Amino acid sequence: MLAARGLLLVGLDVIGDSLTEINVTSPTCFQEIAQQAGFDVAARFLDALEAALS
Repeated sequence: MLAARGLLLVGLDVIGDSLTEINVTSPTCFQEIAQQAGFDVAARFLDALEAALS
């Protein structure tokens, strides 16, 4: 539903089992995930976006 509206990258705020907010202008956590898990979310997102566009 979000992708159909052109929203390919959003931040989801979840408290418990409830979705409380969808951040469409400034999704965060890329740095936190990279620091804590060593997983480069930004690079993976860009790779997937480039693959989808080619």
